Amino acid sequence: MKTVLLVRHGWSIRQAARYTGVHPSTVLRWVRRAPPDGRFVVPTKSSCPRHHPTELPQTIVAMIRTKRLARGRCAEVIHQELRNDGVIVSLSSVKRVLQREGLLKRRSPWKRWHTSPPRPKALKPGDLVEVDTVHVAPRDGERFYVYTLIDVVSRWAHAKTVNRINTQQSLRFLREAQRFAPFTFSTLQSDHGSEFSTSFSDRSQLVHRHSRVRQPNDNGHLERFNRTLQDECFGDRYPESRSYQRALRAYLPYYNTERLHLGLNLKTPSQVLRRS
Repeated sequence: MKTVLLVRHGWSIRQAARYTGVHPSTVLRWVRRAPPDGRFVVPTKSSCPRHHPTELPQTIVAMIRTKRLARGRCAEVIHQELRNDGVIVSLSSVKRVLQREGLLKRRSPWKRWHTSPPRPKALKPGDLVEVDTVHVAPRDGERFYVYTLIDVVSRWAHAKTVNRINTQQSLRFLREAQRFAPFTFSTLQSDHGSEFSTSFSDRSQLVHRHSRVRQPNDNGHLERFNRTLQDECFGDRYPESRSYQRALRAYLPYYNTERLHLGLNLKTPSQVLRRS
């Protein structure tokens, strides 16, 4: 920047170049790139080439971008669709284009990896308890969430509405469910949501395992319970979180003590618990 200041104070390009010992063309580029507000910083341009002899044609890049924005499908599906259209391109090229265009959802660097213990055999109540969250967005009310929990053996269930989900809320819901449950929880199973992260596993003081990614059948009992809540308890009648919670308080005793379950040979969860 000192050389640029000399030029701005009346020195010629060649005088400044001779004084600083650099080529005049370099001084000229510095002067052109220097900020006009007098900052003592000359921005450095990237040395990365703008084009490559073997780069993908812009028509193929546009096709990849269009297919991604149209359906939101993954790189593997887009790659196969291009092959079906007669466009030969590698899968890695498709992924690079999606990344360069900002169309890839990358894994957070702060998310810790977790390993799950093997799925236990559910022989008695509490051996395997599934927990999940449901996002509720009523038409005329505010968005909120419903924590749900079910025991695989007895089908005993618990649920609660909250305005937000995080590790603290998950721990509170777990402790509340344990107080109401007539048995002790041994193993928890959840999906990979941020509310059931490694921090939740460490602080729950229970064996916590995660279901397989994109395999909702691993939590099939709880997914069916969520559907039952939607059909028999909620429906479209409760637009507010407090109304949902009141409906849950009225429905859960019926579900656990009176409702006959086909999966329990037409018994109720309370009957199964009495025989355990």
